Amino acid sequence: MPLIRTRDGVDLHVEEAGRGRPLVFVHEFAGDAASWEPQMRFFARRFRCITYAARGYPPSSLAPAYGQEQARDDLVAVIEGLDLAPAHVVGLSMGAFATLHLGLHAPHLARSLTVAGVGYGAMPAEHAEFAAAARTNAEAIRQGGMDAFAARYDSSPARVTFAAKDPRGHAEFRARFAAHPAEGSAGTMQGVQGGRSSLHDFAEGLRRLRVPTLLVAADEDAPSLDATLWLKRTIPDSGLAVFPRTGHAINLEEPDLFNRTLLDFLTAVDGGAWPFTRS
Repeated sequence: MPLIRTRDGVDLHVEEAGRGRPLVFVHEFAGDAASWEPQMRFFARRFRCITYAARGYPPSSLAPAYGQEQARDDLVAVIEGLDLAPAHVVGLSMGAFATLHLGLHAPHLARSLTVAGVGYGAMPAEHAEFAAAARTNAEAIRQGGMDAFAARYDSSPARVTFAAKDPRGHAEFRARFAAHPAEGSAGTMQGVQGGRSSLHDFAEGLRRLRVPTLLVAADEDAPSLDATLWLKRTIPDSGLAVFPRTGHAINLEEPDLFNRTLLDFLTAVDGGAWPFTRS
C-alpha cells in the first residue's frame, strides 16, 4: 500500500480498494484504519475507497507535532497525493473534526462531507473542561500505558452499547486500541483532542459552507448529539441522521444502518438530488 509524505515529513499509511468515485474514510481517536473495514468492504463494490492511519498510528510514522491543523493537512495530503479531488469524505469523531475543517479550509477537495460522532468539547460551556481532561488523559497514557487507559476510556456510557450489542467486535476493537503506541496516542490526545478550538469559533465559516454535508449522531452519545444538533442549525446544506440506542462507534456498532444511510446520501449527491439551500 502507498505511503503519503506530509509537509512536515510524516509518512501516512494508506489502504485502497475498489473503483469509481473516490471515497475517503478518516478514523477516530480510539480507532485506526482497520476501524473502517465494514465500510471498505461494502463501498468498494461501487467506489474507490481509501482509508489511512493518522500520524502516530501504525503503520504510519510518529510525528514531530500533533494538532487539529496537522490532522486537516494530513487529510489534504492524502486527497492531493492520490489525486482524489473532489472526493466524498467520511469522518468519525476526531476524523469528523478533520473532515469539517477540510470543508472550511479546502472545500474544492470535497464532493461531500459526512460528519459522524462529532462534537466532544465543541460547545463553549464544556470546551475548557474537555481540553483539561485531554491533557490529563495524555499524561495518564504516558504514565500508565495504553492497556490501562483503553480499559477506562472504553467504559464510558457512549462506548458500552457497542460491547452489549457486539461483544466479539468490541473485543477486537479494544484490543487494537490497547495496542496503539503510547507516544502517538498521548501526542494525539494532547495536541489534537486537547488543542482544538470550539466549533463555535468557526460558526461564520460553517454558515457559508456549501459542500453537501451529512451529519450522523447516536442518541446514546450525548456530547456528540448536542453538538451535531447545533451543526444542523448552522450548516445550510446539511442533513441529519440520528441512530437509536447507539453509542459513539457508530459505523462499527451499526454497520448495516450506517452503510445504507451513507449510500443513500452519496447516491443523492452524485445524482444531483441533494440541492443547495436557497436563501
